[in-house]
Amino acid sequence: MTRSLALLALLVLSSSVDAQHTVISPAEAAALIADAQGDARPIVIDTRGGYKDYFRAHLPTAHHLNFDTLRGTADGVPVQYLPDELTELLLERAGVTAGRTHLIYATGAELPNDEILSTSMVAYVLEKFGIDDVRVVDGGLAAWQRQGLPTTQVYHGNPPGELSPERRPEIGIAIDELMALKDQPNVVLVDARPKNEYLGQDDIWLRKGHIPGAISFHWAKLMASDNTHQFRSVDECRRLLEAAGLTKEKRILVYCGTSREGSLLRFYLKHVAGYDDVRLYEGSWKEYVSLDLPAETTESVAK
Repeated sequence: MTRSLALLALLVLSSSVDAQHTVISPAEAAALIADAQGDARPIVIDTRGGYKDYFRAHLPTAHHLNFDTLRGTADGVPVQYLPDELTELLLERAGVTAGRTHLIYATGAELPNDEILSTSMVAYVLEKFGIDDVRVVDGGLAAWQRQGLPTTQVYHGNPPGELSPERRPEIGIAIDELMALKDQPNVVLVDARPKNEYLGQDDIWLRKGHIPGAISFHWAKLMASDNTHQFRSVDECRRLLEAAGLTKEKRILVYCGTSREGSLLRFYLKHVAGYDDVRLYEGSWKEYVSLDLPAETTESVAK
């Protein structure tokens, strides 16, 4: 009985521990790939949407998982996350395995390159499906090549993976809960899209503007100007975040257009800056505009 209780306590404790997702340098990633074999080998995933980019060059042992295969139309709304059972099949087909190290990357350049968003979106999905060890290669393929590290055109397919039963749905938030929480004094709702979309000065969306009360913080502010896959220094990012009112004591709800930009901001706040309470509205603006809910085009500031 004592042993059973101890095991139960261990399981409860382990399920409550946050995923430890990190950013590592290309050199650190190369060392992991070169030194490990068998079950110790990191699972390397290229998240880029363009298959021809993978054909041209990719990291050794990288399996191509097009990030957009994890989304589709649901209830008439495009690019919604797939049902869990389909996502599980796709992740396991890509070799995703509980208890293993996962290296993920895309590439970077100056804006409008936004390939990092494919990587942060996949990181979010991996976290939601119980994967604890996810390491984003800082600078992506561009930084890897700049440092003279080897690439390949040889295809690599991971053997089938195995997920654990653990899921973390609480890292996301649905529209009903978001609407109930967003105006509370300790909550900041933040729109990670470009400022012109936030203000409704675009031709993209079914309706213009943003969720009432949301502040604007474009995800690209956190990234190097010449490589949108590489984060600015911790000090630079902290100053930018605090100036926008995004401070650690706040509960932060993030959204964007389709959830990719929001996933990047959430990844940085939660896993790099160490914020405790950051959740992603998965439906984001493309779902919100399909609902009978208000929108505004005037700028808000953090409470």
